[in-house]
Amino acid sequence: MTMNTNTNTNIIRPRFLARAGLCAAALAILGGCAAMPHGGDEVVRHKIPNSSFPISAAIEVPAGATRVLLSGKVPPKVDASKAATDPAAYGGDTQGQTVAVLKSIESQLVGLGLSLKDVVKMQVYLVGDPAKGGKMDFAGFMDGYVQFFGTPAQPNLPTRSAFQVAGLANPAYLVEIEVEAVRRPAH
Repeated sequence: MTMNTNTNTNIIRPRFLARAGLCAAALAILGGCAAMPHGGDEVVRHKIPNSSFPISAAIEVPAGATRVLLSGKVPPKVDASKAATDPAAYGGDTQGQTVAVLKSIESQLVGLGLSLKDVVKMQVYLVGDPAKGGKMDFAGFMDGYVQFFGTPAQPNLPTRSAFQVAGLANPAYLVEIEVEAVRRPAH
């Protein structure tokens, strides 16, 4: 709710009411919700203007949706013949580890009755790759990421941040990803 301090009159904005799940209040006060953009139960994903970069600039989550936050995932061991401190045991380089992590996230989401299409936010932690002079391999990460997001089969893009970090729990890990998904309200 916004107060107009000049006239000390309450101005209730319909868009705010829809976001707060107060459409009934808007109906009573304003006579309807028709003027509210994006007032439905769908997640609204805003593209980055004039860009094809595969993330959303912003996402609007409908009232009544449930947030599902997954803890950070590191790559699972994919080669048991390698030592636990060898990056090759977890998919090797940043791209391989990214693919392994995203497959693990996808599996966990499916177990919760969700999919990668429901992901709305992603935070990515990348360790500097010794093969890249200690700098994070963002291109390698993106090569793995675009196999799962922005594809014809899965076009939904999350908001996303990526950080280079000094290290993760195991020195062999180059990637950790945490996501937030949304379960839409049941009808």
